[in-house]
Amino acid sequence: MQLSIQGNKLPVWFWIASLGFVVINAVLIALEIFYLPLLPVILLFLLLAFVRLDLLLLAVVFFTPVSLQLSTFSENLGIDMYLPTEPLLALLLVMYILRYLKGYRADLRILRHPVTLSVYFYLAWMAVTIITSSDPLVSVKFFLSKLWFITGFYLLGVLLFREQKNMKRYFWLYLGAFSVVIVYTIVRHSAYGLDNQMMAHSMMQPFFKDHTSYGATLAFLIPVIIAFFALTKRGEWNFRFLLFLLLILFTAAIVFSYTRAAWVSLIGGLLVWVAVRLRIRVEILALIGAGLVVLFFIFRSMIILELEENRQKSSGDLAEHVQSISNISNDQSNLERINRWSCALRMWKERPLVGFGPGTYQFEYGRFQRSYQRTEISTNLGTRGTAHSEYLGPLSESGIFGMLSILIIIITTIQTGIRVHLKARSGFVRIFSLGILIGLVTYYIHGVLNNFLDTDKASALFWGYTAMLVAMDLYHKDKEDQPRIGS
Repeated sequence: MQLSIQGNKLPVWFWIASLGFVVINAVLIALEIFYLPLLPVILLFLLLAFVRLDLLLLAVVFFTPVSLQLSTFSENLGIDMYLPTEPLLALLLVMYILRYLKGYRADLRILRHPVTLSVYFYLAWMAVTIITSSDPLVSVKFFLSKLWFITGFYLLGVLLFREQKNMKRYFWLYLGAFSVVIVYTIVRHSAYGLDNQMMAHSMMQPFFKDHTSYGATLAFLIPVIIAFFALTKRGEWNFRFLLFLLLILFTAAIVFSYTRAAWVSLIGGLLVWVAVRLRIRVEILALIGAGLVVLFFIFRSMIILELEENRQKSSGDLAEHVQSISNISNDQSNLERINRWSCALRMWKERPLVGFGPGTYQFEYGRFQRSYQRTEISTNLGTRGTAHSEYLGPLSESGIFGMLSILIIIITTIQTGIRVHLKARSGFVRIFSLGILIGLVTYYIHGVLNNFLDTDKASALFWGYTAMLVAMDLYHKDKEDQPRIGS
């Protein structure tokens, strides 16, 4: 027997199952058990995993800015993860492995690309240092999270971005959800006064842990919004107006985030944009950077003495807050960073080749603190902290090759981005690739002061942007323009 609705015939078991679900759900709600409504959503995600991995990945991207940590609901659990994104990324990893076992092979050009090879080296060395880790269980958990971030956002991302329109979809899905977080944050902050710098640190919770990760995400997205604005045609007034409103919103958000590292990273991104536009060779930029590092070490005593003269603390006054960036005399945030960096270097000196193991910094650095470097915000045992650096963190956890592996990823990605920008035949690819590259550069700079690649928020953009540059290098730089950027 079949029932018909609007010409579509559905079997009677469908209606029996639906009625049963409603009845069981009503009983469970009466018993204050509220999890059953999640079952259809879980089944939908499982269905997508088997039939449309691309839609599942895009769904993950949309949920990423509004994901919540498991510890938000319960602090007594032995594990923590971002919901719903990390379980979905783990599902994507499983499906990727199953497809490989069934004989599916990715395009060899992807696997042989310099960026992909550098990513393999990064993961391979991390796997090696699990064996020598001071806490192998922590290191295995850390490695698995890295693996599903990279598999989902990078390896599957490159495949997704073979279609140019998917790069736009990826960006707009993330930006759309994140814009909601921005409005939520500004509205909450305005209740205390937007000049209240202390309240700015937590107004983005529970979606972002603090203002530093929130500011890094803002800096990640602003260059690409500007790239889209540059790509709009004069007749597309509605789209140009939307982008103009977004630029105002993001500018206000980054100003009132009071995230000094984000401001510095945007200035650095602007300088790189100028260098690329002037076509200054990468080798010359590298020599300039190396020369600055050498000069710093030669004159480090004079520089440190000069910095110690600055006693301007972070403040709600924007001018004073900018001035506090170089305060290493009494600004507790800056001093704590120096404390964490010093601990990372001491850890590396003790285990220079393999480090203490992936993800172990927060459990090990406490005993490497020195009393003269501890600050008002240091903890007695030095627990639950990070190295505040994407470079010194791997150095302490995976040794010298750990830091080199992330630097190689950065170098090969920059080379790829510049190559795509200079050789692209398509105006869209030429401008969009530069926006993506500058977005990544803001994070490379931000990574000197903070580290967020263990979060889904930053990983979705870091690995997703990297995948876009690789996809443009392999599939799009030799093609002509496609119609309309908003399609």
